[in-house]
Amino acid sequence: MEHMGVISLIPPIIAIVLAIIFRNVIVSLFTGIFVGLLMLTNGNPITATTSTIRDYLFPQLTDSYNAAVIVLLCFIGGFVALVERSGGGAALATRTVKWINTKAKTQLSAWFGGIIIFFSDMGTPLIVGPVFEKLFDKVKVSREKLAWILDSTSSPVAILIPFIGWGIYIMGIMKEEFDRLSIASSEFTTFVQAIPFQFYAILSVIIVPIVALTKMDFGAMAKAEKRVQQTGQIYWQQSKPLRKADVTEESLPASHPMLIWLPLAVLFITLFSLLIAYGFPVKSVSGSDFRVALSTAYLFAAVTLMILMVSFKVKKINAILDIYLKGMQRMVQVILILVLAWALGSLLGEMGTAAYIVEQLDGNVPGNMVPAIIFLAAASMSFATGSSWGTIAIMLPLAIPMADGLDAPMLVSIGAVLSGGLFGDHCSPISDSTILASTGAGCDHIDHVKTQLPYALTNGLIALVSFIIAGFTESHWTVLISVALMVMIFVVFSRIKGAVIPLPSTRR
Repeated sequence: MEHMGVISLIPPIIAIVLAIIFRNVIVSLFTGIFVGLLMLTNGNPITATTSTIRDYLFPQLTDSYNAAVIVLLCFIGGFVALVERSGGGAALATRTVKWINTKAKTQLSAWFGGIIIFFSDMGTPLIVGPVFEKLFDKVKVSREKLAWILDSTSSPVAILIPFIGWGIYIMGIMKEEFDRLSIASSEFTTFVQAIPFQFYAILSVIIVPIVALTKMDFGAMAKAEKRVQQTGQIYWQQSKPLRKADVTEESLPASHPMLIWLPLAVLFITLFSLLIAYGFPVKSVSGSDFRVALSTAYLFAAVTLMILMVSFKVKKINAILDIYLKGMQRMVQVILILVLAWALGSLLGEMGTAAYIVEQLDGNVPGNMVPAIIFLAAASMSFATGSSWGTIAIMLPLAIPMADGLDAPMLVSIGAVLSGGLFGDHCSPISDSTILASTGAGCDHIDHVKTQLPYALTNGLIALVSFIIAGFTESHWTVLISVALMVMIFVVFSRIKGAVIPLPSTRR
């Protein structure tokens, strides 16, 4: 494998370092590409700039596959914005309030609500949180617990689904690397097959009902629960709860549950009807046909929701169209990151970065341990940057060639990038998803980070062990071992004497 040696590591290192310093993935990726081209053009900044645009950005935008992904992301963004502003999610939750009369039911209802809003990781805390915060106060469950549930059902749920923004984004990066390495696998099939290896996401989702039903709280969360149950205090004395933002700044209009379930029904019926016409599930559906079917499904679902919003007098048609177009505009940043990730991956392929890493590791690190190493690297980067999206954009173009070159299990390695990115994101106080969870729950942000961290670290450690096991076995059943380990550890932690210490006078 040809490469430029150690200097081929400079572009990705610069991208990672700048992302950590400035927490701006777009600037970091662009700078990494530019520096790499400076090296290829003998330090000529003009040539490097024009080459960046002409040879690396334009080709990504004009590629038919990439263009289809960009169009699909726009359709998804428009539909998600309509759902967030329609009030349907809040109406559905409100209709179920009369059945919620215990601590367990309240927590499970919030968990289920987060799963229902699977198509919007950012929307989940801002839609579900305000609906349930008063219910949590009523049954004396802490706001910190609500914030944790919101965080556990936003990104962890979204990253497991192939036909929403997360999945399309990830498959877009995978496809680029598969083509570059002449890997014949379908990016959709690979994504689906890698789902059981997304250990951290699966653990994050499953632990919520387990804790709700068994009351297995420990650490800072146990203190918060004891505070609410014994004193009725919603916050610690020094807490500064975050106010509502985005969709919660203005009260959602009177709405109807139909505005959530009918558009989703149209989406699924349209999608699977078109896929069946292509031969699914008997025949393999091409990526192009899948994206066309998905784009059509999101468009039909959006039109259905627009009609419902007008029929129920939620908003006027001009306002609805404005929301839809603004939702599309919200995807611009995601699209920019994706295009730059494609461009950086192309540059790194030309410089032979992965080939150099493989050459250095070959014979020194067994391929079976590569997933665990990738998981730790992705987790560290995500924690430092607060961005799982940015981590995936930088790590996948490195991890896929590494797995291919070191004969490491590809599916497990992809799962390691996704799990590592999510784990670091959950631990990071500068993560946007963590901040949104605090905001949606009306919770102090630092309190949320402190109470969630023990759970995140526990699941992260279990995920690391799982990647070591899966690296050797390549078995999908490893996820069952992960869940069993999680239950055992949480039971032990919850029963350790002193896990719930006496209530302090203040949170400090």
